[in-house]
Amino acid sequence: MFRIEAEVDKDRRDLLRSRLRDSNTAASPEFAALRGTPAERELPLHVWAVDASGGLAGGLVGHTWTTWLHVAYLWVDERHRGAGLGSRLLLRAERVARDERGCRGARLETWDFQAPRFYRRHGYKVVCAIPDYPPGVTEYTLIKPLG
Repeated sequence: MFRIEAEVDKDRRDLLRSRLRDSNTAASPEFAALRGTPAERELPLHVWAVDASGGLAGGLVGHTWTTWLHVAYLWVDERHRGAGLGSRLLLRAERVARDERGCRGARLETWDFQAPRFYRRHGYKVVCAIPDYPPGVTEYTLIKPLG
């Protein structure tokens, strides 16, 4: 008999994550090889564009893990769009990930109304499309080799 509970529990989440990590390590030679190496840890990677008054003009928030950059957020203030700022933020993050952290690939998710064409122009390829996530919207997962 089991009691099934649906509640937020950070201690159980951490225990579950630890046990899943141990199971993955036991099942995968690649994960086992990562254990104890610097590549095992997620490292934040943030790139900011600050305007002359010190305000946030744009930014990219992501992290690196193993040999991948994962871009979580990329945003440019509407006043600065179309001037190449998003491209500069993305290229800087890719350069840091590749040159300083040894990343060989980048990945991200974007919705159809956001920036899939922007990312394609920067060499990203769609590897997954999820229609109606959320309803009426398509989410794309894109990847790019970093050379």
